Amino acid sequence: MKAVVQRVSNANVKVDEEIVGKIENGFVVLLGVQNGDTKENADYLVKKITALRVFSDENDKMNLSLKDVNGSLLVVSQFTLCADCVKGNRPSFSGAADPKLANELYEYFVSECRKLDFKVETGIFGANMKLNLTNDGPVTIILEKY
Repeated sequence: MKAVVQRVSNANVKVDEEIVGKIENGFVVLLGVQNGDTKENADYLVKKITALRVFSDENDKMNLSLKDVNGSLLVVSQFTLCADCVKGNRPSFSGAADPKLANELYEYFVSECRKLDFKVETGIFGANMKLNLTNDGPVTIILEKY
């Protein structure tokens, strides 16, 4: 499972020009589910992402977590994170999980974040989405759990 985590001051995701998810201060999480991923992979990323200390404290040091700043999450499924570009110029997506499993683990990830009392907004799994965000910093962190 792969996640690209971006610290944002605001973000929204649209499907067919309609905003389906919107947050202010927090994280945009692009989540890719790979073949062989399990709930344990998702649990690891939930714990890691929600505990990341990348928000500025009173001394302007990255020392505060999402909970410390009352931040939100915008979680967007993105199978293209599972692309293999080693051969040629056209990515292979054979490493991406079957859509049924990928959606189950995506929904599980979202539900586990909500259980931790975070405001969680989402895109629509499998939809063509337009993501707008203001990356704060910029701060972008890539996390993986095999």
